[in-house]
Amino acid sequence: MQFKNPVTTASGCFGYGEEFKDFYDLGLLGGIFVKAVTGSNRDGNKYPRMAETPSGMLNSVGLQNKGVDHFCSSIYPRLKDFNTQVIVNVSGSTIEEYVKVAERINELEGIHAIELNISCPNVKEGGMAFGVVPATATEVTKAVREVYKKVLMVKLSPNVTNISEMAKAVADGGADVLTLINTLLGMAIDAETQKPVISTITGGLSGPAIKPIALRMVWQVFRAVKLPIVGLGGIMNATDAIEFMLAGASVVQVGTANFIDPMVCPKIIDGINDYLDRHNIAAAQDIIGALKVC
Repeated sequence: MQFKNPVTTASGCFGYGEEFKDFYDLGLLGGIFVKAVTGSNRDGNKYPRMAETPSGMLNSVGLQNKGVDHFCSSIYPRLKDFNTQVIVNVSGSTIEEYVKVAERINELEGIHAIELNISCPNVKEGGMAFGVVPATATEVTKAVREVYKKVLMVKLSPNVTNISEMAKAVADGGADVLTLINTLLGMAIDAETQKPVISTITGGLSGPAIKPIALRMVWQVFRAVKLPIVGLGGIMNATDAIEFMLAGASVVQVGTANFIDPMVCPKIIDGINDYLDRHNIAAAQDIIGALKVC
């Protein structure tokens, strides 16, 4: 799978891309990872479901979307002609739901990859996320691999003891590419009301606060598994993106930063080009995994 540059947008932070097309030409991007698609309509969690935290953002939107049939009939026709890679984030509460969504997306000619979100709660196992137990991660990846014939990316949860073990598990299941990391589980409390800030009490932490953890995990997985990596977690500028690539990411995703500056992705692309020029590096791929460790 070819990307015109390594800068893409993270699922859930860029809508379907259409929301940003008035700001700049989306064809400038390496790719767009659209918001999660599930088997049927989800209304999402009750408000409030987002909160600012020190150097980050806490969210518990709850995968709000109208389901895969609506995506294929109403959303996809508007995205298929974007002059960039469009990747669909696939989510579910059961293996059967993941398979259903993947089968439908597989039929869309203009979509060349999906990103399997295995941080979702497995309702048949009491709510434990698919991506925190190696055997379950392998099982759901393998089931989707059997029906999805294009590029299969799997998004790893950081809420595990050994990220390399999880990476190996989904590689064994047939993943082509690894995306890491998803949000970290966190919470925020309002001391004056003595209540949680968001309705679900806990939620996913993103933004600069998680960058050191994300960098560490990308570096560990790069050394453990020989699959391409899409890296994300607190990327706010070109320097952040370059650090992820040095750690081993072939492509990066920009998430929370889009809420702060809708023009951040073109700025990051320009910043990477400037870095390559200043260091006399011919191409972006030349810095992938180039971290100098004594």
